Amino acid sequence: MESVLLALLLSVIGGTVANLEAKRLYDDLLSNYNRLIRPVGNNSDRLTVKMGLRLSQLIDVNLKNQIMTTNVWVEQEWNDYKLKWNPDDYGGVDTLHVPSEHIWLPDIVLYNNADGNYEVTIMTKAILHHTGKVVWKPPAIYKSFCEIDVEYFPFDEQTCFMKFGSWTYDGYLVDLRHIAQSPDSDTIDVGIDLQDYYLSVEWDIMRVPAVRNEKFYSCCEEPYLDISFNITLRRKTLFYTVNLIIPCVGISFLSVLVFYLPSDSGEKVSLCISILLSLTVFFLLLAEIIPPTSLTVPLLGKYLLFTMVLVTLSVVVTIAVLNVNFRSPVTHRMRPWVHRLFIQLLPKVLFIERPKSEDSVDDDEDELKPPEVLTGVFDVPTDMNKYVFSGNRFSSDYDIPALPPRFDMGSSGGTPCFGEPPLPLPGADDDLFGPGTGCVAGTAAAVCGAHDHSPTTFDKPSHEMEKTIEDARFIAQHVKNKDKFENVEEDWKYMAMVLDRLFLWIFTVACVLGTALIILQAPSLYDTTRPIDIQYSKVAKKKMRMMMMGPEED
Repeated sequence: MESVLLALLLSVIGGTVANLEAKRLYDDLLSNYNRLIRPVGNNSDRLTVKMGLRLSQLIDVNLKNQIMTTNVWVEQEWNDYKLKWNPDDYGGVDTLHVPSEHIWLPDIVLYNNADGNYEVTIMTKAILHHTGKVVWKPPAIYKSFCEIDVEYFPFDEQTCFMKFGSWTYDGYLVDLRHIAQSPDSDTIDVGIDLQDYYLSVEWDIMRVPAVRNEKFYSCCEEPYLDISFNITLRRKTLFYTVNLIIPCVGISFLSVLVFYLPSDSGEKVSLCISILLSLTVFFLLLAEIIPPTSLTVPLLGKYLLFTMVLVTLSVVVTIAVLNVNFRSPVTHRMRPWVHRLFIQLLPKVLFIERPKSEDSVDDDEDELKPPEVLTGVFDVPTDMNKYVFSGNRFSSDYDIPALPPRFDMGSSGGTPCFGEPPLPLPGADDDLFGPGTGCVAGTAAAVCGAHDHSPTTFDKPSHEMEKTIEDARFIAQHVKNKDKFENVEEDWKYMAMVLDRLFLWIFTVACVLGTALIILQAPSLYDTTRPIDIQYSKVAKKKMRMMMMGPEED
Protein backbone atom coordinates (compact mmCIF):
# COMPACT_ATOMS: atom_id res chain seq x y z
CA MET A 1 0.00 0.00 0.00
CA GLU A 2 2.86 2.33 0.82
CA SER A 3 4.50 1.58 -2.54
CA VAL A 4 1.35 2.51 -4.40
CA LEU A 5 1.05 5.79 -2.57
CA LEU A 6 4.71 6.50 -3.22
CA ALA A 7 4.27 5.87 -6.94
CA LEU A 8 1.29 8.19 -7.10
CA LEU A 9 3.18 10.89 -5.23
CA LEU A 10 6.16 10.62 -7.54
CA SER A 11 3.94 10.83 -10.63
CA VAL A 12 2.25 13.95 -9.32
CA ILE A 13 5.56 15.52 -8.46
CA GLY A 14 6.99 14.54 -11.85
CA GLY A 15 3.99 16.01 -13.67
CA THR A 16 4.26 19.19 -11.68
CA VAL A 17 7.94 19.47 -12.45
CA ALA A 18 7.27 18.81 -16.15
CA ASN A 19 4.56 21.44 -16.24
CA LEU A 20 6.92 23.89 -14.57
CA GLU A 21 9.59 23.12 -17.13
CA ALA A 22 7.12 23.53 -20.00
CA LYS A 23 5.96 26.84 -18.55
CA ARG A 24 9.52 28.03 -18.24
CA LEU A 25 10.23 26.90 -21.80
CA TYR A 26 7.14 28.72 -23.05
CA ASP A 27 8.18 31.92 -21.28
CA ASP A 28 11.74 31.72 -22.58
CA LEU A 29 10.66 31.11 -26.19
CA LEU A 30 7.89 33.64 -26.50
CA SER A 31 8.90 36.39 -24.09
CA ASN A 32 10.78 38.32 -26.76
CA TYR A 33 9.15 36.67 -29.80
CA ASN A 34 7.63 38.90 -32.52
CA ARG A 35 4.93 37.00 -34.41
CA LEU A 36 4.81 39.61 -37.19
CA ILE A 37 8.37 39.03 -38.43
CA ARG A 38 9.19 36.28 -40.90
CA PRO A 39 11.34 33.74 -38.98
CA VAL A 40 14.60 33.89 -40.95
CA GLY A 41 18.07 34.90 -39.84
CA ASN A 42 18.64 37.08 -42.89
CA ASN A 43 15.90 39.02 -44.64
CA SER A 44 17.05 37.73 -48.02
CA ASP A 45 16.78 34.10 -46.98
CA ARG A 46 13.92 31.96 -48.28
CA LEU A 47 11.68 30.26 -45.79
CA THR A 48 10.54 26.83 -46.92
CA VAL A 49 6.93 26.09 -46.03
CA LYS A 50 5.56 22.62 -46.69
CA MET A 51 1.85 22.02 -46.89
CA GLY A 52 -0.53 19.19 -47.56
CA LEU A 53 -4.21 18.35 -47.36
CA ARG A 54 -5.90 15.59 -45.44
CA LEU A 55 -9.42 15.13 -46.76
CA SER A 56 -11.91 14.13 -44.12
CA GLN A 57 -15.21 14.44 -45.94
CA LEU A 58 -16.60 15.52 -49.29
CA ILE A 59 -19.63 17.37 -48.01
CA ASP A 60 -21.28 18.50 -51.22
CA VAL A 61 -20.79 19.23 -54.89
CA ASN A 62 -23.39 21.79 -55.84
CA LEU A 63 -23.90 21.49 -59.59
CA LYS A 64 -26.19 24.48 -59.93
CA ASN A 65 -23.92 26.92 -58.05
CA GLN A 66 -20.70 25.11 -59.06
CA ILE A 67 -19.36 24.92 -55.51
CA MET A 68 -17.50 22.04 -53.88
CA THR A 69 -17.66 21.88 -50.09
CA THR A 70 -14.94 19.88 -48.34
CA ASN A 71 -13.85 19.19 -44.79
CA VAL A 72 -10.04 19.12 -44.71
CA TRP A 73 -7.05 19.43 -42.46
CA VAL A 74 -4.51 21.91 -43.76
CA GLU A 75 -1.11 20.50 -42.80
CA GLN A 76 1.68 23.08 -42.66
CA GLU A 77 5.31 22.71 -41.62
CA TRP A 78 8.20 25.17 -41.45
CA ASN A 79 11.32 25.86 -39.42
CA ASP A 80 11.49 28.78 -37.00
CA TYR A 81 15.04 29.38 -35.82
CA LYS A 82 13.74 31.39 -32.84
CA LEU A 83 11.88 28.39 -31.45
CA LYS A 84 14.81 26.02 -30.89
CA TRP A 85 15.92 24.70 -27.51
CA ASN A 86 17.86 21.97 -25.84
CA PRO A 87 15.55 19.42 -24.22
CA ASP A 88 18.11 18.71 -21.50
CA ASP A 89 17.84 22.28 -20.25
CA TYR A 90 14.11 21.92 -19.72
CA GLY A 91 13.69 18.60 -18.07
CA GLY A 92 13.60 16.57 -21.29
CA VAL A 93 10.70 18.52 -22.83
CA ASP A 94 11.16 18.11 -26.59
CA THR A 95 7.75 19.29 -27.85
CA LEU A 96 5.53 22.13 -26.84
CA HIS A 97 1.93 22.94 -27.77
CA VAL A 98 1.32 26.64 -28.06
CA PRO A 99 -1.60 28.72 -29.32
CA SER A 100 -1.12 29.46 -32.98
CA GLU A 101 -1.97 33.13 -32.39
CA HIS A 102 1.31 33.55 -30.48
CA ILE A 103 3.69 32.53 -33.28
CA TRP A 104 4.33 33.48 -36.88
CA LEU A 105 2.03 31.73 -39.35
CA PRO A 106 2.27 31.60 -43.14
CA ASP A 107 -0.59 33.46 -44.81
CA ILE A 108 -1.67 30.56 -47.00
CA VAL A 109 -5.14 31.03 -48.41
CA LEU A 110 -7.47 29.27 -50.83
CA TYR A 111 -7.37 31.24 -54.07
CA ASN A 112 -10.52 29.82 -55.66
CA ASN A 113 -12.63 30.35 -52.59
CA ALA A 114 -16.37 30.72 -53.21
CA ASP A 115 -17.58 31.56 -49.71
CA GLY A 116 -15.63 34.59 -48.49
CA ASN A 117 -13.46 32.81 -45.91
CA TYR A 118 -10.06 32.61 -47.53
CA GLU A 119 -8.14 31.68 -44.40
CA VAL A 120 -8.44 29.08 -41.70
CA THR A 121 -11.04 30.18 -39.19
CA ILE A 122 -10.36 27.71 -36.36
CA MET A 123 -7.02 28.60 -34.78
CA THR A 124 -5.85 25.34 -33.22
CA LYS A 125 -2.62 24.96 -31.30
CA ALA A 126 0.68 24.50 -33.09
CA ILE A 127 3.27 21.88 -32.15
CA LEU A 128 6.81 23.15 -31.55
CA HIS A 129 9.73 20.73 -31.80
CA HIS A 130 13.08 21.37 -30.14
CA THR A 131 14.72 21.42 -33.60
CA GLY A 132 12.72 24.51 -34.54
CA LYS A 133 10.22 22.59 -36.62
CA VAL A 134 6.68 23.95 -36.36
CA VAL A 135 3.70 21.76 -37.28
CA TRP A 136 0.24 23.25 -37.60
CA LYS A 137 -2.78 21.20 -38.74
CA PRO A 138 -5.92 23.28 -38.44
CA PRO A 139 -9.24 21.85 -39.67
CA ALA A 140 -11.26 23.86 -42.15
CA ILE A 141 -14.41 23.65 -44.21
CA TYR A 142 -13.74 25.14 -47.62
CA LYS A 143 -16.19 26.09 -50.31
CA SER A 144 -14.22 26.23 -53.53
CA PHE A 145 -15.32 27.09 -57.02
CA CYS A 146 -15.55 24.05 -59.28
CA GLU A 147 -16.32 24.35 -62.96
CA ILE A 148 -18.96 21.73 -63.70
CA ASP A 149 -19.01 19.89 -67.01
CA VAL A 150 -22.56 18.62 -67.53
CA GLU A 151 -22.03 17.07 -70.96
CA TYR A 152 -22.48 13.50 -69.72
CA PHE A 153 -24.76 14.16 -66.75
CA PRO A 154 -25.73 11.98 -64.88
CA PHE A 155 -22.91 9.65 -66.02
CA ASP A 156 -20.32 12.38 -65.57
CA GLU A 157 -16.88 12.89 -64.10
CA GLN A 158 -15.92 16.21 -62.54
CA THR A 159 -12.43 17.54 -61.89
CA CYS A 160 -12.35 20.14 -59.15
CA PHE A 161 -9.25 21.82 -57.78
CA MET A 162 -8.20 23.70 -54.67
CA LYS A 163 -5.47 26.26 -55.22
CA PHE A 164 -3.43 27.29 -52.15
CA GLY A 165 -0.72 29.89 -51.99
CA SER A 166 0.77 32.69 -49.93
CA TRP A 167 -1.19 35.90 -50.23
CA THR A 168 1.62 38.41 -49.56
CA TYR A 169 4.93 36.57 -49.82
CA ASP A 170 6.44 35.96 -53.23
CA GLY A 171 8.53 32.98 -54.23
CA TYR A 172 11.76 34.63 -53.14
CA LEU A 173 10.55 35.00 -49.57
CA VAL A 174 8.49 31.85 -49.03
CA ASP A 175 9.24 28.65 -50.90
CA LEU A 176 5.95 26.76 -50.88
CA ARG A 177 6.27 23.03 -51.39
CA HIS A 178 4.18 19.91 -50.96
CA ILE A 179 4.90 17.71 -47.98
CA ALA A 180 5.39 14.61 -50.15
CA GLN A 181 7.17 16.43 -52.98
CA SER A 182 10.43 15.07 -54.28
CA PRO A 183 13.24 17.52 -55.12
CA ASP A 184 13.24 16.73 -58.83
CA SER A 185 9.49 16.86 -59.49
CA ASP A 186 6.65 19.30 -58.99
CA THR A 187 3.89 16.70 -59.42
CA ILE A 188 2.59 14.38 -56.73
CA ASP A 189 0.37 11.50 -57.84
CA VAL A 190 -1.45 11.15 -54.52
CA GLY A 191 -1.42 14.72 -53.31
CA ILE A 192 -4.24 14.44 -50.75
CA ASP A 193 -4.14 12.20 -47.70
CA LEU A 194 -7.24 9.98 -47.72
CA GLN A 195 -6.57 7.84 -44.65
CA ASP A 196 -9.31 9.46 -42.59
CA TYR A 197 -11.72 10.01 -45.47
CA TYR A 198 -15.38 9.04 -45.04
CA LEU A 199 -16.77 7.68 -48.28
CA SER A 200 -19.31 9.82 -50.09
CA VAL A 201 -22.68 8.38 -51.03
CA GLU A 202 -22.76 10.34 -54.28
CA TRP A 203 -19.19 10.50 -55.58
CA ASP A 204 -16.19 8.22 -56.01
CA ILE A 205 -12.75 9.81 -55.83
CA MET A 206 -10.72 8.58 -58.78
CA ARG A 207 -7.53 10.70 -58.66
CA VAL A 208 -6.06 13.29 -56.28
CA PRO A 209 -2.85 14.62 -57.86
CA ALA A 210 -1.16 17.80 -56.67
CA VAL A 211 0.97 20.18 -58.73
CA ARG A 212 3.33 22.93 -57.58
CA ASN A 213 3.15 25.94 -59.88
CA GLU A 214 5.54 28.85 -60.20
CA LYS A 215 4.00 31.76 -62.07
CA PHE A 216 5.17 35.18 -63.12
CA TYR A 217 2.65 37.97 -63.44
CA SER A 218 2.90 41.15 -65.47
CA CYS A 219 2.71 43.30 -62.37
CA CYS A 220 5.73 41.87 -60.62
CA GLU A 221 9.17 40.51 -61.32
CA GLU A 222 9.06 37.96 -58.53
CA PRO A 223 7.53 34.52 -59.03
CA TYR A 224 4.48 33.48 -57.06
CA LEU A 225 4.11 29.91 -55.94
CA ASP A 226 0.97 27.89 -55.43
CA ILE A 227 -0.06 24.28 -55.02
CA SER A 228 -3.14 23.01 -56.85
CA PHE A 229 -4.85 19.93 -55.47
CA ASN A 230 -6.92 18.31 -58.21
CA ILE A 231 -9.81 16.04 -57.24
CA THR A 232 -11.34 13.87 -59.96
CA LEU A 233 -14.82 12.70 -59.00
CA ARG A 234 -16.99 10.07 -60.65
CA ARG A 235 -20.69 10.16 -59.91
CA LYS A 236 -22.44 7.13 -58.46
CA THR A 237 -25.27 6.76 -60.93
CA LEU A 238 -27.73 4.52 -59.09
CA PHE A 239 -29.81 7.39 -57.70
CA TYR A 240 -30.21 9.18 -61.03
CA THR A 241 -30.68 5.93 -62.92
CA VAL A 242 -33.62 4.93 -60.74
CA ASN A 243 -35.19 8.38 -60.44
CA LEU A 244 -34.48 9.92 -63.85
CA ILE A 245 -33.15 7.55 -66.50
CA ILE A 246 -35.59 4.65 -66.05
CA PRO A 247 -38.70 6.90 -65.91
CA CYS A 248 -37.53 8.78 -69.00
CA VAL A 249 -36.94 5.56 -70.91
CA GLY A 250 -40.35 4.29 -69.84
CA ILE A 251 -42.03 7.48 -70.98
CA SER A 252 -40.26 7.35 -74.33
CA PHE A 253 -41.54 3.83 -74.93
CA LEU A 254 -45.04 4.93 -73.99
CA SER A 255 -44.96 7.04 -77.13
CA VAL A 256 -44.58 3.78 -79.06
CA LEU A 257 -47.67 2.28 -77.46
CA VAL A 258 -49.71 5.15 -78.87
CA PHE A 259 -49.68 3.33 -82.19
CA TYR A 260 -50.92 0.12 -80.58
CA LEU A 261 -53.99 1.88 -79.22
CA PRO A 262 -57.02 1.46 -81.53
CA SER A 263 -58.04 4.56 -83.42
CA ASP A 264 -61.68 4.16 -82.48
CA SER A 265 -60.85 4.41 -78.77
CA GLY A 266 -60.48 8.19 -79.03
CA GLU A 267 -57.60 8.28 -76.52
CA LYS A 268 -54.57 8.35 -78.81
CA VAL A 269 -54.07 12.12 -78.82
CA SER A 270 -54.83 12.33 -75.09
CA LEU A 271 -52.08 9.81 -74.38
CA CYS A 272 -49.59 11.79 -76.48
CA ILE A 273 -50.40 15.03 -74.68
CA SER A 274 -50.06 13.32 -71.30
CA ILE A 275 -46.59 12.07 -72.28
CA LEU A 276 -45.58 15.58 -73.34
CA LEU A 277 -46.68 16.95 -69.98
CA SER A 278 -44.66 14.27 -68.18
CA LEU A 279 -41.56 15.20 -70.16
CA THR A 280 -42.09 18.84 -69.25
CA VAL A 281 -41.98 17.90 -65.56
CA PHE A 282 -38.67 16.09 -66.09
CA PHE A 283 -37.28 19.13 -67.90
CA LEU A 284 -38.16 21.28 -64.90
CA LEU A 285 -36.41 18.82 -62.58
CA LEU A 286 -33.32 18.85 -64.79
CA ALA A 287 -33.25 22.65 -64.83
CA GLU A 288 -33.25 22.66 -61.02
CA ILE A 289 -30.23 20.34 -60.85
CA ILE A 290 -27.75 21.44 -63.48
CA PRO A 291 -26.18 24.90 -63.82
CA PRO A 292 -27.71 27.27 -66.40
CA THR A 293 -24.89 26.85 -68.89
CA SER A 294 -25.06 27.41 -72.62
CA LEU A 295 -21.78 25.68 -73.42
CA THR A 296 -23.16 22.18 -73.75
CA VAL A 297 -26.36 20.17 -73.45
CA PRO A 298 -26.34 17.47 -70.77
CA LEU A 299 -26.76 13.85 -71.73
CA LEU A 300 -30.09 13.58 -69.97
CA GLY A 301 -31.23 16.79 -71.63
CA LYS A 302 -30.38 15.34 -75.03
CA TYR A 303 -32.42 12.25 -74.25
CA LEU A 304 -35.38 14.31 -73.05
CA LEU A 305 -35.21 16.44 -76.21
CA PHE A 306 -35.07 13.30 -78.33
CA THR A 307 -38.07 11.86 -76.51
CA MET A 308 -40.00 15.11 -76.83
CA VAL A 309 -39.33 15.26 -80.58
CA LEU A 310 -40.42 11.62 -80.83
CA VAL A 311 -43.65 12.29 -78.93
CA THR A 312 -44.34 15.40 -81.01
CA LEU A 313 -43.93 13.38 -84.19
CA SER A 314 -46.20 10.72 -82.75
CA VAL A 315 -48.87 13.37 -82.21
CA VAL A 316 -48.57 14.48 -85.84
CA VAL A 317 -48.64 10.90 -87.13
CA THR A 318 -51.55 10.01 -84.85
CA ILE A 319 -53.62 12.90 -86.18
CA ALA A 320 -52.87 11.78 -89.74
CA VAL A 321 -53.82 8.19 -88.92
CA LEU A 322 -57.07 9.31 -87.30
CA ASN A 323 -57.85 11.32 -90.42
CA VAL A 324 -57.39 8.20 -92.53
CA ASN A 325 -59.39 6.07 -90.10
CA PHE A 326 -62.52 8.22 -90.30
CA ARG A 327 -62.58 8.73 -94.07
CA SER A 328 -65.60 7.65 -96.09
CA PRO A 329 -66.50 7.28 -99.78
CA VAL A 330 -68.50 10.47 -99.55
CA THR A 331 -65.41 12.61 -98.81
CA HIS A 332 -62.43 10.68 -100.16
CA ARG A 333 -61.66 8.23 -102.90
CA MET A 334 -58.94 5.64 -102.44
CA ARG A 335 -56.57 5.62 -105.38
CA PRO A 336 -55.51 2.30 -106.87
CA TRP A 337 -51.85 2.66 -105.90
CA VAL A 338 -52.85 3.47 -102.32
CA HIS A 339 -55.04 0.37 -102.23
CA ARG A 340 -52.30 -1.74 -103.72
CA LEU A 341 -49.63 -0.44 -101.31
CA PHE A 342 -51.49 -0.28 -98.00
CA ILE A 343 -54.11 -2.98 -98.48
CA GLN A 344 -52.18 -5.59 -100.41
CA LEU A 345 -48.40 -5.16 -100.03
CA LEU A 346 -47.62 -3.61 -96.62
CA PRO A 347 -49.80 -5.99 -94.59
CA LYS A 348 -47.73 -8.91 -95.85
CA VAL A 349 -44.50 -7.13 -94.91
CA LEU A 350 -45.82 -6.20 -91.45
CA PHE A 351 -47.27 -9.68 -90.84
CA ILE A 352 -50.85 -8.44 -90.71
CA GLU A 353 -53.58 -10.82 -91.84
CA ARG A 354 -56.95 -9.30 -92.58
CA PRO A 355 -59.83 -11.50 -91.47
CA LYS A 356 -62.30 -12.41 -94.22
CA SER A 357 -65.85 -11.11 -94.07
CA GLU A 358 -68.89 -13.38 -93.95
CA ASP A 359 -69.81 -12.53 -97.55
CA SER A 360 -66.43 -13.55 -98.81
CA VAL A 361 -66.65 -16.76 -96.78
CA ASP A 362 -70.03 -17.50 -98.38
CA ASP A 363 -68.57 -16.80 -101.79
CA ASP A 364 -65.76 -19.22 -101.08
CA GLU A 365 -68.29 -21.85 -100.01
CA ASP A 366 -70.28 -21.27 -103.20
CA GLU A 367 -67.13 -21.75 -105.23
CA LEU A 368 -66.67 -25.12 -103.57
CA LYS A 369 -70.17 -26.31 -104.51
CA PRO A 370 -70.72 -28.50 -107.59
CA PRO A 371 -71.59 -26.51 -110.72
CA GLU A 372 -74.95 -28.22 -111.18
CA VAL A 373 -76.15 -26.95 -107.80
CA LEU A 374 -75.74 -23.34 -108.85
CA THR A 375 -77.01 -23.75 -112.40
CA GLY A 376 -80.02 -21.63 -113.22
CA VAL A 377 -80.16 -19.75 -109.92
CA PHE A 378 -79.90 -16.37 -111.58
CA ASP A 379 -81.02 -17.40 -115.09
CA VAL A 380 -83.53 -14.96 -116.48
CA PRO A 381 -86.07 -16.21 -119.08
CA THR A 382 -85.72 -14.71 -122.50
CA ASP A 383 -89.23 -13.21 -122.41
CA MET A 384 -88.47 -11.40 -119.13
CA ASN A 385 -87.33 -8.31 -120.99
CA LYS A 386 -90.92 -7.16 -121.32
CA TYR A 387 -91.20 -7.07 -117.55
CA VAL A 388 -88.00 -5.08 -116.99
CA PHE A 389 -88.53 -1.46 -116.28
CA SER A 390 -87.08 0.51 -119.11
CA GLY A 391 -86.04 3.56 -117.05
CA ASN A 392 -82.44 4.52 -116.14
CA ARG A 393 -83.01 4.72 -112.40
CA PHE A 394 -81.27 1.46 -111.58
CA SER A 395 -78.01 -0.12 -112.51
CA SER A 396 -78.01 -3.17 -114.73
CA ASP A 397 -75.50 -4.87 -112.46
CA TYR A 398 -78.18 -6.33 -110.25
CA ASP A 399 -80.53 -8.66 -112.25
CA ILE A 400 -83.54 -9.77 -110.30
CA PRO A 401 -84.84 -13.24 -111.27
CA ALA A 402 -88.20 -12.78 -113.01
CA LEU A 403 -91.36 -14.54 -112.10
CA PRO A 404 -92.01 -17.47 -114.48
CA PRO A 405 -95.07 -17.02 -116.74
CA ARG A 406 -98.27 -18.59 -115.50
CA PHE A 407 -99.16 -20.11 -118.88
CA ASP A 408 -97.41 -21.35 -121.93
CA MET A 409 -99.15 -19.18 -124.49
CA GLY A 410 -97.80 -21.24 -127.36
CA SER A 411 -99.05 -24.63 -126.16
CA SER A 412 -101.39 -26.53 -128.42
CA GLY A 413 -104.66 -28.26 -127.65
CA GLY A 414 -105.29 -26.26 -124.49
CA THR A 415 -102.74 -28.28 -122.46
CA PRO A 416 -101.86 -26.60 -119.19
CA CYS A 417 -98.35 -25.16 -118.92
CA PHE A 418 -97.73 -26.88 -115.61
CA GLY A 419 -97.89 -30.55 -114.93
CA GLU A 420 -99.59 -29.84 -111.58
CA PRO A 421 -101.65 -27.03 -110.16
CA PRO A 422 -99.57 -23.91 -109.71
CA LEU A 423 -98.71 -22.57 -106.26
CA PRO A 424 -100.14 -19.25 -105.19
CA LEU A 425 -97.73 -16.35 -105.55
CA PRO A 426 -97.19 -13.89 -102.72
CA GLY A 427 -99.12 -10.73 -103.45
CA ALA A 428 -101.02 -12.29 -106.33
CA ASP A 429 -104.78 -11.70 -106.39
CA ASP A 430 -107.62 -11.41 -108.83
CA ASP A 431 -107.02 -7.76 -109.40
CA LEU A 432 -103.40 -8.34 -110.39
CA PHE A 433 -104.19 -10.93 -113.11
CA GLY A 434 -107.52 -9.55 -114.26
CA PRO A 435 -111.08 -10.37 -113.32
CA GLY A 436 -112.68 -13.74 -113.99
CA THR A 437 -109.47 -15.61 -114.76
CA GLY A 438 -109.82 -18.13 -112.00
CA CYS A 439 -106.25 -19.27 -112.59
CA VAL A 440 -105.22 -19.69 -109.02
CA ALA A 441 -108.14 -21.53 -107.47
CA GLY A 442 -109.54 -23.35 -110.55
CA THR A 443 -108.64 -26.70 -111.93
CA ALA A 444 -106.49 -27.26 -114.93
CA ALA A 445 -109.49 -27.71 -117.19
CA ALA A 446 -111.05 -24.54 -115.97
CA VAL A 447 -107.82 -22.73 -116.58
CA CYS A 448 -107.50 -24.05 -120.13
CA GLY A 449 -111.11 -23.33 -120.84
CA ALA A 450 -110.74 -19.82 -119.62
CA HIS A 451 -107.84 -19.41 -121.97
CA ASP A 452 -110.03 -19.79 -124.97
CA HIS A 453 -112.66 -17.26 -123.89
CA SER A 454 -110.90 -14.46 -121.93
CA PRO A 455 -108.23 -12.17 -123.20
CA THR A 456 -104.66 -12.67 -121.91
CA THR A 457 -103.52 -10.12 -119.34
CA PHE A 458 -99.82 -11.01 -119.67
CA ASP A 459 -99.28 -9.31 -122.97
CA LYS A 460 -98.67 -6.06 -121.09
CA PRO A 461 -97.53 -6.06 -117.49
CA SER A 462 -99.80 -4.35 -115.10
CA HIS A 463 -98.75 -1.19 -113.30
CA GLU A 464 -98.59 -3.01 -109.97
CA MET A 465 -96.17 -5.59 -111.37
CA GLU A 466 -93.89 -2.88 -112.74
CA LYS A 467 -93.94 -1.05 -109.41
CA THR A 468 -93.13 -4.24 -107.52
CA ILE A 469 -90.14 -4.99 -109.77
CA GLU A 470 -89.01 -1.38 -109.51
CA ASP A 471 -89.11 -1.51 -105.70
CA ALA A 472 -87.23 -4.79 -105.67
CA ARG A 473 -84.54 -3.31 -107.87
CA PHE A 474 -84.32 -0.25 -105.64
CA ILE A 475 -83.89 -2.35 -102.52
CA ALA A 476 -81.27 -4.53 -104.19
CA GLN A 477 -79.34 -1.51 -105.44
CA HIS A 478 -79.55 0.12 -102.01
CA VAL A 479 -78.20 -2.99 -100.32
CA LYS A 480 -75.45 -3.21 -102.90
CA ASN A 481 -74.47 0.44 -102.44
CA LYS A 482 -74.52 0.05 -98.69
CA ASP A 483 -72.23 -2.96 -98.93
CA LYS A 484 -69.85 -1.05 -101.17
CA PHE A 485 -69.97 1.92 -98.79
CA GLU A 486 -69.14 -0.26 -95.82
CA ASN A 487 -66.38 -2.04 -97.73
CA VAL A 488 -64.71 1.25 -98.60
CA GLU A 489 -64.97 2.43 -94.99
CA GLU A 490 -63.44 -0.82 -93.82
CA ASP A 491 -60.61 -0.34 -96.32
CA TRP A 492 -59.84 3.11 -94.86
CA LYS A 493 -59.90 1.70 -91.32
CA TYR A 494 -57.70 -1.17 -92.37
CA MET A 495 -55.29 1.28 -93.97
CA ALA A 496 -55.18 3.25 -90.70
CA MET A 497 -54.39 0.04 -88.83
CA VAL A 498 -51.59 -0.73 -91.29
CA LEU A 499 -50.18 2.78 -90.79
CA ASP A 500 -50.33 2.32 -87.02
CA ARG A 501 -48.44 -0.94 -87.25
CA LEU A 502 -45.89 0.58 -89.63
CA PHE A 503 -45.17 3.52 -87.32
CA LEU A 504 -45.19 1.20 -84.33
CA TRP A 505 -42.16 -0.58 -85.75
CA ILE A 506 -40.51 2.65 -86.92
CA PHE A 507 -40.87 4.35 -83.54
CA THR A 508 -39.78 1.22 -81.68
CA VAL A 509 -36.55 1.06 -83.67
CA ALA A 510 -36.07 4.81 -83.22
CA CYS A 511 -36.57 4.56 -79.44
CA VAL A 512 -34.16 1.66 -79.04
CA LEU A 513 -31.46 3.17 -81.25
CA GLY A 514 -31.89 6.65 -79.78
CA THR A 515 -31.68 5.37 -76.22
CA ALA A 516 -28.58 3.32 -76.98
CA LEU A 517 -26.77 6.00 -78.99
CA ILE A 518 -27.43 8.80 -76.50
CA ILE A 519 -27.00 7.11 -73.14
CA LEU A 520 -24.21 4.70 -74.04
CA GLN A 521 -21.91 7.48 -75.26
CA ALA A 522 -20.89 8.39 -71.68
CA PRO A 523 -17.23 7.36 -71.13
CA SER A 524 -17.75 6.63 -67.44
CA LEU A 525 -19.97 3.66 -68.33
CA TYR A 526 -16.90 1.86 -69.66
CA ASP A 527 -14.47 2.99 -66.93
CA THR A 528 -13.69 0.05 -64.68
CA THR A 529 -11.01 1.85 -62.66
CA ARG A 530 -11.28 1.20 -58.96
CA PRO A 531 -11.85 4.38 -56.93
CA ILE A 532 -8.79 5.57 -55.06
CA ASP A 533 -10.71 6.44 -51.91
CA ILE A 534 -11.52 2.77 -51.30
CA GLN A 535 -7.81 1.88 -51.60
CA TYR A 536 -6.44 4.50 -49.20
CA SER A 537 -9.24 5.18 -46.73
CA LYS A 538 -8.77 3.36 -43.44
CA VAL A 539 -12.37 4.15 -42.57
CA ALA A 540 -13.58 2.40 -45.73
CA LYS A 541 -11.35 -0.60 -45.10
CA LYS A 542 -12.58 -0.90 -41.54
CA LYS A 543 -16.17 -0.71 -42.72
CA MET A 544 -15.58 -3.40 -45.34
CA ARG A 545 -13.97 -5.68 -42.75
CA MET A 546 -16.97 -5.25 -40.47
CA MET A 547 -19.34 -6.06 -43.32
CA MET A 548 -17.36 -9.20 -44.16
CA MET A 549 -17.18 -10.33 -40.54
CA GLY A 550 -20.86 -9.65 -39.86
CA PRO A 551 -22.35 -12.72 -41.63
CA GLU A 552 -19.66 -15.00 -40.14
CA GLU A 553 -20.48 -13.88 -36.60
CA ASP A 554 -24.18 -14.42 -37.21
